[in-house]
Amino acid sequence: QVQLVESGGGLVQPGGSLRLSCAISGNIRSIWRMGWFRQAPGKQRELVATNTRGASTDYADSVKGRFTISRDNALNSVYLQMNSLKPEDTAVYYCAAGPVQFDYWGQGTQVTVSS
Repeated sequence: QVQLVESGGGLVQPGGSLRLSCAISGNIRSIWRMGWFRQAPGKQRELVATNTRGASTDYADSVKGRFTISRDNALNSVYLQMNSLKPEDTAVYYCAAGPVQFDYWGQGTQVTVSS
C-alpha cells in the first residue's frame, strides 16, 4: 500500500507564495508518475502539475511560470512551490501518484488566497 499526506496549505495574500509538501510512505518502487491536482468549490478537479521520473514535467496553462513541481526520491516526497498566487488559485490541493495512472491520492490541503 502507498499513503500520501499533504501539508503546507493555508491562507496567503494575493501575490504571495506557498510551498506544499506531500509525504509518501509504503512501496514506491513502481511510483513513476507524481502530481498535484486541485478542486475549487463548484469546480471539477483539475491537473496542476505532473512529473514522470526520468521523463517529463507538465503544468496547467494557468500556473505556468508561477508554480514548480519537484520531488525528492531519497525523502519520498513531492513538493509544489506556488508563487504569485491569485484568488483563483484558491482550492483544495491533492497529491497523487502511481506507476502510470494516478492510483494513490492524499487527503488534500486547503489553499486560500485572499486579502
